[in-house]
Amino acid sequence: MRKAKLKLIQRYAVDVTVDPDTAHPRLVLSKDGRQVSSNNEWRAVKDSPKRFSVWLNVLGKQSFSSGMFYFEVQVREKNEWYLGVGCQSMKRKRVPLNPDNGHWTLQLKNDGYSACVDPDVCLHLRSSPQKIGVFVDYDSGVVSFYDVHSAELIYSFTNCSFKEKLYPFFNPGRNDSGENAAPLIITPDILTSWNPIH
Repeated sequence: MRKAKLKLIQRYAVDVTVDPDTAHPRLVLSKDGRQVSSNNEWRAVKDSPKRFSVWLNVLGKQSFSSGMFYFEVQVREKNEWYLGVGCQSMKRKRVPLNPDNGHWTLQLKNDGYSACVDPDVCLHLRSSPQKIGVFVDYDSGVVSFYDVHSAELIYSFTNCSFKEKLYPFFNPGRNDSGENAAPLIITPDILTSWNPIH
């Protein structure tokens, strides 16, 4: 039953790549825009209101303002990450991740999973997900996270009131002296339809 439900949700898969103009200077992005990792070196990039300069964040290039959309991210071999969506007017500097600040995100930090609200909601998972599916129903105000392998629902933000564009949101976490060097990988292999909504 769970797998059948996830299959239906995967019909709303969209093509997502990261936007280098929003990337923190310590992030390393792949040429195809589907992988993001962090290191200890700052890239020489021009600052702008779009760029994150405190937290290791980057947004997707694609924006969505109605309907449903879904994407998957490989989180294998990582001990810290943050994933979800953020609204167009979110603050780009030092702002906590929570819906009040325009972020709907899940995190792995200090060996624990939690939903980023105020305060964080601790999540007790049966196993460590290797790939996370992020599903948004814009019109119903829902952001849900799935363990793709088990097809289990991890957490849902509900009763959200979206009034502006949403962007996929990524943070690979600190490099941690190489212990967390693996990239977040946006996996396009589940694309069954291409229905961008701008």
